[in-house]
Amino acid sequence: MHDDRLLVEQRLDRVLGQRIWTAIYPTSIPLTIERWDVAGEPVPVETALAAPYRPARVGEPWGPPWATTWLRLSGTVPPQWAGCTVEAVIDLGFAPERPGFCAEGLAHRPDGTVIKGLNPRNQWLPVADTARGGEEFQCYIEAAANPLILGPDGFTPTALGDDRTAGEHPLYTLRRLDLAIFDRTVWHLAMDLEVLGGVMAELAPDTPRRWEILRAVERCLDRLDLADVAGSAEAARGELAEVLAAPAHASAHRVSAVGHAHIDSAWLWPLRETVRKVARTTANVTSLMDDDPTLVFAMSQAQQLAWLRDHRPDVYARVRERAAEGRFVPVGGMWVEADTNMPGGEAMARQFSHGRRFFRDEFGVDTPEVWLPDSFGYSAALPQLIRLSGASWFLTQKISWNQHNPFPHHTFWWEGIDGSRVFTHFPPVDTYNCELSPGELGHAQRNFREKGRARWSLVPFGHGDGGGGPTREMLARAERMADLEGAPRVRLERPAEFFARAAAEYPDAPVWEGELYLELHRGTYTSQAATKRGNRRSEHLLREAELWAATATVRIGAPYPYEQLDRLWKRVLLHQFHDILPGTSIAWVHRQAAQTYAEIGAELTEIIDTAQQALAGDATTGQHIEFNAAPHARDGVPALGAAPAFPTEEGEVTVSTTSGGHVLDNGLLRVSVDPRGLVTSVLDLASGREAIAPGAAANLLQLHPDLPNAWDAWDVDSFYRNRVSDLVETEEPVTVLPEGRAAAVTVRRRFGDSTVRQTVTLRPGAHRLDMTADVDWRERESFLKAAFPLDVRAGTAASETQFGHVHRPTHTNTSWDAAKFETCAHRWVRVSEPHYGHALVNAETYGHDVTRDVRDDGGTTTTVRLSLLRAPRFPDPETDQGRHAFSYSLVPGAGIADAIREGYRINLPARRVAGDTPVPPLVTVDAPGVVVESVKLADDRSGDVVVRLYEAHGDRASTEVRAGFDVSDVWTVDLLEDSLAAAAHLRRDGAALHCDLRPFQILTLRFARQRS
Repeated sequence: MHDDRLLVEQRLDRVLGQRIWTAIYPTSIPLTIERWDVAGEPVPVETALAAPYRPARVGEPWGPPWATTWLRLSGTVPPQWAGCTVEAVIDLGFAPERPGFCAEGLAHRPDGTVIKGLNPRNQWLPVADTARGGEEFQCYIEAAANPLILGPDGFTPTALGDDRTAGEHPLYTLRRLDLAIFDRTVWHLAMDLEVLGGVMAELAPDTPRRWEILRAVERCLDRLDLADVAGSAEAARGELAEVLAAPAHASAHRVSAVGHAHIDSAWLWPLRETVRKVARTTANVTSLMDDDPTLVFAMSQAQQLAWLRDHRPDVYARVRERAAEGRFVPVGGMWVEADTNMPGGEAMARQFSHGRRFFRDEFGVDTPEVWLPDSFGYSAALPQLIRLSGASWFLTQKISWNQHNPFPHHTFWWEGIDGSRVFTHFPPVDTYNCELSPGELGHAQRNFREKGRARWSLVPFGHGDGGGGPTREMLARAERMADLEGAPRVRLERPAEFFARAAAEYPDAPVWEGELYLELHRGTYTSQAATKRGNRRSEHLLREAELWAATATVRIGAPYPYEQLDRLWKRVLLHQFHDILPGTSIAWVHRQAAQTYAEIGAELTEIIDTAQQALAGDATTGQHIEFNAAPHARDGVPALGAAPAFPTEEGEVTVSTTSGGHVLDNGLLRVSVDPRGLVTSVLDLASGREAIAPGAAANLLQLHPDLPNAWDAWDVDSFYRNRVSDLVETEEPVTVLPEGRAAAVTVRRRFGDSTVRQTVTLRPGAHRLDMTADVDWRERESFLKAAFPLDVRAGTAASETQFGHVHRPTHTNTSWDAAKFETCAHRWVRVSEPHYGHALVNAETYGHDVTRDVRDDGGTTTTVRLSLLRAPRFPDPETDQGRHAFSYSLVPGAGIADAIREGYRINLPARRVAGDTPVPPLVTVDAPGVVVESVKLADDRSGDVVVRLYEAHGDRASTEVRAGFDVSDVWTVDLLEDSLAAAAHLRRDGAALHCDLRPFQILTLRFARQRS
């Protein structure tokens, strides 16, 4: 019987693949083809319609990399096709990859309106559902020659990822452009057999159901006349009717199927190509909705819908119409599907406020779910931000990619650093590009970890990454598996319907506390250093621009640049997309990002300069005003304010030189730098504690080979640590630099083809050691780190994240601990014993590793390393090549408060402006653990002042918030600046507002200004 079964299965595979699928288009005639090759970047459709076309033919090459060719196709439906369904079949020479990774097309009617997209899995255009015969057909196809970057050979370095190096050789050949009869009966037979064959393969070999299907398939194939597939298809389908009608078992898993098309806002294509991908995908979806009223499609990323609105208004109108019906469902609530590890706290808040406001304004909906299937791990600050945005549910998929530890839940409550919880689902289908095949759904059913407690899971289906979306074949599978014995029950519905049911079904779901760390793609904290530096700088410039512009408006009535700040924020938020900020896109993307960050920086600096000059008063007096945008007072200047600039650093720094190197001393720290330019001692004079581990050297650059097993720009594999080179050789002697009242030593090193100049500076009155590294990086497949072996036994490392910090173990007790060998931190990492520790703060980097070793003397060394540079060769073969500047500081004896303060200090340097007028802060707080994160004017242009603050120490706090201007009213608001319910933890006493905050709580206050 085994051989009998195998023969039938083999027969099914061959007949289905070679005879039935090929009979779906039994008759065809060629279309007349004309072409126009676009010189340069894509053009508007009206330009293409008026262009001069020339004759073309099947077999012609087209498409140098990233180029566009417009095709004008025409033909006449033959009279003898009357009564048939007629389609145009278009093969642009598609590579055999999934949609979005090679050539794509967008078809237009002669009036320029969009028909639908074309890709390897969607090669048809509608011509006539029931032809009369004689119909004239004409269309224009915008064919995009996007190169196949991630090809069959995997992660192979290629020059195709940059339009300047991709070359001019055509990539594709026109393969088929026909009018054809579409035999719907044969297509249905193909779908019947495909689904039943897939279900059969999922069943145990000896189950009765498998044999029932097998025999039905056998009878079907026997009835099918291979010489007349069309003529015998209906009878063959009849043999399958009984097994297709058998209902699923009552205990069958339930699947909520949601149409979806994950579209990376940039990745193996530039931003401008994503604009076109969005149009192709949404055109496909709305066209499919015209044919199938059951389709529900969810789309995230407000930015992408804004592109559609601005570039393809006819398709956008179709989207809005379907959205009003509840079938095209905006989800996600963020401007883009951002990385959530590296964006700063305020940037994450703005992802939600800009995204959710767009959906509200454009579609009249408040999206209840946050939709992030593909980001590379999820910050523990996210649950609170989700709740403050007004959302209730969270969906992710990427955790299924964990290398070592399968995540233990699929439906659970996720608890963030402040105690906020959000109901979360992690689809057991393990893909966000599901095709609704029986194999995929069978995997979801077997894999579901909540069996016996819950019965529903969500499946996002549709071609994604490069877009494409659902197909009619996927919908046919869903229809057949809606209630089919041997398969999960499939229901097409909106995500909110799934989440409401799942939450009601499983209210006592387990709780996962802390970050959702992805045990993969750890190199994303470091790759493309210039992009990360641009993001960090832009975030802090935006803080300054809003603060000083708001201050100038309130204090002196200056106009507030609402539109400009809104536009700049959206540009920064776009570049936090999870393949841009992580450094995993092609060279073109990162080259453009560098240009964009430069433009953003110039605009924001102009806003800051204009506001500060207006506030500073008379610039001709010879006096200067120091502006401090940091949330802590420093050097005689108040937090968030400005004061006359006077030298406030007390004391001096002495430098002594011996045969053992140089010793810098400012009365607080005594620092030894040896002849190699390495820091061998940092003595905290007040406590008598030595920061550097005995016999070790800090600010030590270390170089590792770095060739991960896959995913070059994404991954750092643990074995990179097996080989290391300490960069201790000097190209010239260590030199003492004149630094005014500070003292600095510098050294230049050469390694491989690279050079680096390291400078160590000790300033008067500073309880920190400042360091810079200016690197001319020319290495390949290497990893550069800066090591600080510290004399503390730290059980955990505290790392800054959005609106707080997380503690991660420094040991490797479990496989979960060991997997976190590379982690993300924002401005600082602190390691400590119970009452003493050290912080390492930085201005540009995110990747870190922290390890612990026992020394021969019995003491413990905790080593903190900054990840500075990588050099992966895919997808950008020139990743990070060139010059980079890094700034970081070691803060001995630092508590959490010191780490926070110094982290802001290094990222928000004071600005000195000619003038004579002090500027009092718009708002003050009096609790050391409460940090003001942003001060701005309300987005609704009411003139209200919005202040966002948070408890930063991880402890409860009571603070007095005092506005420095006349206030008529104040209330708490969410991230969209809408009123929240009255909070018992707020008490108003005249001009002061008394606030009680729980650990890491975010509080946003809206102050109505008293109008005179």
